[in-house]
Amino acid sequence: MPNADILDDLEWRGLVAQATEPTALREALANGPVTVYAGFDPTADSLHVGSLVPMLTLRRFQNAGHRAIALAGGATGLIGDPGGRAAERSLNDAETVAAWTERIRGQLGRLVDLDEGRLENNYEWTAGVSAIEFLRDVGKHFTVNYMLAKESVSSRLAGEGISFTEFSYMLLQAFDYRVLYDRYGCTLQVGGSDQWGNITAGIELIRRTRGAQAHGLTLPLVTSATGEKFGKSVAGAVWLDPARTSPYAFYQYWLNVDDRDAVPYLKIFTFLSRAAIEALAAEQAERPQARAAQRALAAELTRLVHGEAELAAVQQASEVLFGSGDVASLAPELLDQALAEVPRTSVARDALPALPALLVGLGLAKSASDARGRVAQGGVYVNGARASDADWQPGTADLLHGRYLVVRSGKRNYGLVTAE
Repeated sequence: MPNADILDDLEWRGLVAQATEPTALREALANGPVTVYAGFDPTADSLHVGSLVPMLTLRRFQNAGHRAIALAGGATGLIGDPGGRAAERSLNDAETVAAWTERIRGQLGRLVDLDEGRLENNYEWTAGVSAIEFLRDVGKHFTVNYMLAKESVSSRLAGEGISFTEFSYMLLQAFDYRVLYDRYGCTLQVGGSDQWGNITAGIELIRRTRGAQAHGLTLPLVTSATGEKFGKSVAGAVWLDPARTSPYAFYQYWLNVDDRDAVPYLKIFTFLSRAAIEALAAEQAERPQARAAQRALAAELTRLVHGEAELAAVQQASEVLFGSGDVASLAPELLDQALAEVPRTSVARDALPALPALLVGLGLAKSASDARGRVAQGGVYVNGARASDADWQPGTADLLHGRYLVVRSGKRNYGLVTAE
């Protein structure tokens, strides 16, 4: 892709909310390469799928021949961005923020090509600056009127107000932009649309103190077709850390998005070409029941975030649970991931209950007689094998991986028994 065509691609993908002086930005990209950055504050010990939008945008700029900087906000994370919030954030202690910063740096490093880009932490250049230096060198260039006019501030004034701590956040982000301009010639910042005020503050600081032109580009905040906040599942936020959201749950999240969201999400979250996405859109329109767009989306994102090996494993688990039913072929850790949200019960290894009691205990049958009826109809499976004896009593030799009984009633109603 030629350097300037990145804007056309971003617009086609629905990834442009606002841009400062679009004509000048296009010219700068055409004369590039341009150095671009996006910042990510450590508000938790992991980034979530909402963070993928700016992360992947950085990678898109890299793929178009530009240079990218991913910035972990070890300093700004101690303050808290007021943007998009109705109330003050709770401040985390310095040790917690430092630990979270290192964790998200690792996640950023997996998605931004560090052979051609950089990974920075703004605590490195902020910690040594005194309050007096900061007020004289940065604060002097902004009027209170200018700051009050920013939406991230003005929206809070109509409610419970804003502390001086969060009020000063935009100055810290402006300072970041100027440092990256001075060190690496960075002239483009990208971020969510709620970052517009912070980004333009950085552009203004560079103009006033360096006499140079810098640019800003914001990305739309993604929502679902039903208007729900993006990045939520039944269990809560969908995280990039496999310890918080397993690769299997991550894969299933994308596999189960609404038909109306599948093609827009392919544009936003994958590097598939326009031709490939349009072909998937046509297939989706013709045969929506095949869920081709969702399958491609889930595969692309799981491969990108968790790697090829994890993708193969979760695809196998998905095929087993919703296809062959051969649960014995799944490794113990994958079995645990795949059945994380099904009904579970623990039983004593030396006193394993009979099948009707297991079905009732898992909520897969209303009563023992109901359980026996389900077995008689051939609709009950244990560890992938059809149960034929309604009063079957499992023994320790029947435990899968020496520990599990995977019980299924009907096509997709699973339960997991763990022998302790």
